[in-house]
Formats: sequence, structure tokens, C-alpha cells
Amino acid sequence: MQTIAFIGGGNMASAIVGGLIAAGRAPSTLIVVEPGEGQRQVLAERFGVVPLAAADSSLATAGLIVWAVKPQFFAAAAARCAPHVAGALQLSVMAGIRSDAISAATQSERVVRAMPNTPALIGKGVAGVFARPAVSRDDRLRVETVLAPTGEIVWIDGEDALDAVTALSGSGPAYVFHLIEAMLAAAREMGLPEAEARRLAVQTVAGAAALAVGSSDTPEVLRRNVTSPGGTTQAAVAVLESRGVKDAFVAAILAARDRARELGDEFGAAPH
Repeated sequence: MQTIAFIGGGNMASAIVGGLIAAGRAPSTLIVVEPGEGQRQVLAERFGVVPLAAADSSLATAGLIVWAVKPQFFAAAAARCAPHVAGALQLSVMAGIRSDAISAATQSERVVRAMPNTPALIGKGVAGVFARPAVSRDDRLRVETVLAPTGEIVWIDGEDALDAVTALSGSGPAYVFHLIEAMLAAAREMGLPEAEARRLAVQTVAGAAALAVGSSDTPEVLRRNVTSPGGTTQAAVAVLESRGVKDAFVAAILAARDRARELGDEFGAAPH
């Protein structure tokens, strides 16, 4: 079984490592490079891996490198890893860093970019995934095997679309949490106890999402089905429409996409 090396050992790397170990992979087949002493201790205690404080020649044994550092740290991390990783398949879960930059930094054309989201931590995430032309069918299957424990995988044809994926699903959990915050604020104003209100709000969101997943109806139809003329839901939806909530969400998602592009321009463009 080929070794998998993770450059960065934060939340997303931890989600993937945990999923692989739960699926039966031995911790001894995983390398994690994590500069933070506290996080190294967490990784060792949770998963039984032996993290490295810095990249070394052991990375050359890895058939797959998973890049999971913050975008602004990629260049420095890649410079330390580059002498050891050129022969491996490169999988990035970093926002903004483009495949040209990863290819240039690692001297590998076999680069896959994935944009997962935080529900990956409980195996309920979704990741948009793009592969460069040099990535083989077997390489794609390896990527799917690695990401499968984190949730669903959606292959994307054009790399430019990953900025939209970042805005829609990568940042998407924050939009849902923001909605739950608003529901709880209304609950407090109405005098509902905090614990009960949280259960009601969170389960409402979870149930509505599950209904949307399992239904062939569009979200618009599902909304209409629960909106009786002259009823309480119609009164609520009328306020949302008058306040331009849908337009605000669209604008917010477009702003997230634009910021993803800016991060790519700032940290993720290939050197000339």
C-alpha cells in the first residue's frame, strides 16, 4: 500500500486522515507534515500517526501528496517539499492555489484540485474536484478513494469553475449557520428557551435539506408546497422578499467567488 503524505495537518487534513483510518488504512502508511507542536500532538493522539515538524526525504516514499496548508503558506511549504515529491500524484484541498502553480512548484503535471467543505469533518461534505489532463483514470480513482470518507465528490471540467464551487459549497456552510443564527435570534425575541429553540432550528434546517436531497422537486416547488396562501409561511416569505434576502444571498456568493479569484491572483498564480 503506497504511502500518502499530507502537507498541513489542520481540520481538512484531519478529516481525510480520520476517514482513511476508519476505512482500514494503517496509520503507518500516512505521513503528516505539521509545524505546530500542539496540532502534532492532537494528530498523534487521535489517529496514531507520527507527524513530522518539517518536510524530509521520507516524502519521497509517498505516491500521493495532499496539500492542505493555508494559501499564503503554500509557496514556502512547497519549496521545502519540492525535492521529494515530483514523482507523486498531487491533490490540493487549498482554496485559490491554481493547478499551474502547484505543477510548477512540484514539477508534476499530475495535479488534482479539490474544494471540500467543513461537513467533511463528519463525512457529510461535498467536494468539487478538477483534474489536469495528465491525471489518469487510475489517478482519479485514487483521489475518489481518498476523498470518499469525507462525503460526495463532483468532478468539474473547468478549473475556473472551482472559484464558483468555493463560493457556493466551500463557503456555503457559513450561510446556513448564519440562517440558524437568525432563527435563534428570532426565537429569543419570541421568548423560546435557548436549548429548545436550538433543537427546533437546527433540526428544521437538517430536515429541510434532507427533504431537498430526497425529492425530485425543485427548491422553488418545495417552498411553494409549504407556503399556503394567507398563511404564516407566506407572511414570513413576503418579508424576506420585501427585504431582498434572495438578492443579498446571490450578491454574497458572487462576492465569495470574487475573493476566491483574488486569492488565486495573490497566492496561487504560477511564476513566470
